[in-house]
Amino acid sequence: MTITAVDQISALPSVESDQKSKFYNILLSRRFVFSLFILIALITGVKQYTRGSYNNYKIFKHTFLHSLSEKPLFAEYPGEYGDSNHYGPVFALLIAPFALLPDSLGTSFWNIANALVLCMGFYSLPLPLRTRSIIALLCAHEALGAMLSFQFNVGLTGLIMLSFSYMHKGKEVKSAFAIVLGTLIKLYGIVGLAFFFFSKNKLKLIVSGLMALAVLFILPAILSSPEFIIRSYTDWFISLKEKNMQNVSLTSMQDISFMGMVRRLMQDASIPNLPFLIGGLFLFFLPYARTSQYQHTAYRLMLLASVLIFTVIFSSGSESPTYIIAFTGVSIWFMVQAPPKSKGILFLFVFAFLLTSMSPSDLFPKIIRDTYIKPYSLKALPCVLVWFIIIYQMLTIDFKKINTHA
Repeated sequence: MTITAVDQISALPSVESDQKSKFYNILLSRRFVFSLFILIALITGVKQYTRGSYNNYKIFKHTFLHSLSEKPLFAEYPGEYGDSNHYGPVFALLIAPFALLPDSLGTSFWNIANALVLCMGFYSLPLPLRTRSIIALLCAHEALGAMLSFQFNVGLTGLIMLSFSYMHKGKEVKSAFAIVLGTLIKLYGIVGLAFFFFSKNKLKLIVSGLMALAVLFILPAILSSPEFIIRSYTDWFISLKEKNMQNVSLTSMQDISFMGMVRRLMQDASIPNLPFLIGGLFLFFLPYARTSQYQHTAYRLMLLASVLIFTVIFSSGSESPTYIIAFTGVSIWFMVQAPPKSKGILFLFVFAFLLTSMSPSDLFPKIIRDTYIKPYSLKALPCVLVWFIIIYQMLTIDFKKINTHA
């Protein structure tokens, strides 16, 4: 058979199409995404260690060491690190395997462990594999920023997603453990209770939660004593209260929130959190009235997105690395939208990607970042807008019509 030049040319698009397909299959594979996040974790860990910029890790490490010697966990130790610890006593157990390593290794392995939990969270979601991979890739830059600070927010985001997914799949024991663990480390984890009504066995969930609470509450005593742990929990709540008062200012690196944005735009640090929280909670709980929608996966995923964003934009303790939690919610919201996505939805997501995720990086114009975004907490703005859209959609859309299956 003779192959003419015309035949060869006509075959080119098919070959090119096959190559593109293979490329996208690799890019959106679970193996590639896990490898990418491990690489990000390793690079950020090594980079920050070699520069000596790992103060947060020092705080985490000494939480374990101070537990062993029964020193106050939430006091300041200027000779060891700057700032102070704000994680619960059970965190000492979580950081122990890394604290026992030299800092040169512990820093990187800590980031890798958080990255793995985050990826497990992404891939636990009830969505097609490619959609889960896209969500993960959209969040990669925000995760990088959080891992530069060795933030547990990376792992916490994964725990929140896992608590949702386990609940969705009827695995109440695992869901309860994820919720309690996240809560006893950083109070944000308690938002996993928002998925309570999706549980197929609520009694099992409650009993499992109480058992997990009892075990994880006292478990850190193996490093010290029950008396020290109980005293430490009291100290923890006092430290969180004091930290909240410090956050509410016009110049702190925290308070990148809805309230903080208003306070800084108005240049009035006395504007209280309470009215925002009351209004936010009222709107947050409104969609729960649509009980007929509970059964639909798209509705549940929208609630997950709402929870992830709400947790950050209504917290005066939110700082730039905290936004791995909120931006994950934004990405889930975007990918759950029914096709074709409207120009408004596309614009809002691009706006969020640029202003929320990219603004802290050197790729963003420094003059805009330093003159407008940081001083006015504008990193929060796109997430606030997306959250209001989510609430509106959850109140108006029939989620039965949205296909979330492969």
